[in-house]
Amino acid sequence: MKIIAADYTYIDGIFEKKYAVAFDQKIIAVGPYTELIMQYPEAELIAQKPYTVLYPGFINTHAHIEFSANKTTLRYGSYIPWLYSVIDDRNHLVEKCTEGIMQRACEEMLQSGVTSLGAVSSFGHDLETCITTPQRVIYFNELIGHNPKTIDSLYNDFLQRFEASSHYADRNVVPAIAIHSPYSVHPIILKKAVTLAKEKQVPISAHFLESRAERTWLKEGDGEFRTFFKSFFDQDKPFTTIDEFLSHFDGYPTHFAHCVQAKEKELKKIAEEGHTVAHCPRSNRLLGCGRLQIERLEALDIHFSVATDGLSSNYTLNIFDELRAALMMHHGLELQTLAKHLIQSITADAAKILKLDCGRIAEGYHADFALIQLPEKPVLEEDIALWTILYTQKVAQLYIEGEQHV
Repeated sequence: MKIIAADYTYIDGIFEKKYAVAFDQKIIAVGPYTELIMQYPEAELIAQKPYTVLYPGFINTHAHIEFSANKTTLRYGSYIPWLYSVIDDRNHLVEKCTEGIMQRACEEMLQSGVTSLGAVSSFGHDLETCITTPQRVIYFNELIGHNPKTIDSLYNDFLQRFEASSHYADRNVVPAIAIHSPYSVHPIILKKAVTLAKEKQVPISAHFLESRAERTWLKEGDGEFRTFFKSFFDQDKPFTTIDEFLSHFDGYPTHFAHCVQAKEKELKKIAEEGHTVAHCPRSNRLLGCGRLQIERLEALDIHFSVATDGLSSNYTLNIFDELRAALMMHHGLELQTLAKHLIQSITADAAKILKLDCGRIAEGYHADFALIQLPEKPVLEEDIALWTILYTQKVAQLYIEGEQHV
């Protein structure tokens, strides 16, 4: 058994002073430092430098590791030009994305305190990386396919990847299902995939209303996507609607990525069904998608997580970079309150979204910790969340199930 202490310990949104945590693989006890060292006199004490804050390990619910080779290849600024560049360079980027590159992507997340992640996998090339990385991985096998002539073979490929990922529970890999988007997955195989998720009781996610172009196509059958689908697939109308797509997930809470262009009607439906949202501010900005109005989510009690997306639409996978971007993007919200909510979104809320026994410093939870060091003693304790986001690039220490990795 070990005891770790910090100047401040983040417990259910409160920064407790001079607290400590006793743990092995799981958290055994939490309380004032003086009480814990008396209760467990034989425990190994882990000393800290001044101005430290102990957080539960952070959770990045939505990332694409397979595209981590991209730096200056894909086109940013607007969604459809970006999509064209993905199609043009996808094979090259996937081939270029070696095991070493994907491992470094996971290491970057690790260094910024991410102990659990949702990896959205299009091809299964990142499975070996996800098996060997120290983090706990919710492995979202992605389903794509809208051409009726090819959907059976694409669904069978998806099933093979899902089954392959199901063999590694002992490596902290949880099999899961991702639906690419309303415009790229035919309702026939979408229904089959959701049925599979319900049968296996695994997490499910989907990109949803990320761009204006997507909404215009699904709502009106027009816009930039009409040109795109006519050019590539000789398709001149969508095969589903926004409402039809959402209805497939009724009764099964789903993690929707982006939702930037969701209107009140869709958000109310998401709230009623207990769905959640992955908020990726830098990706949304770089692809010209707009700002997700998280205040609307809060008003409807929709839980959201802040996530990095992948390096196909971002420039780092550092979760603190993402939190800083969110602070600046949501400039109309009160700063200290926003900072606290953002920390909650990558801890307790993210854990609930992915159904994980972590994200909180509480007895019985996994001993996942991210310890950061502030540059100076905070004058006001209510500002600790803000100072954490502004001044942290890398964590000082990191533990996953009681084992130190940073």
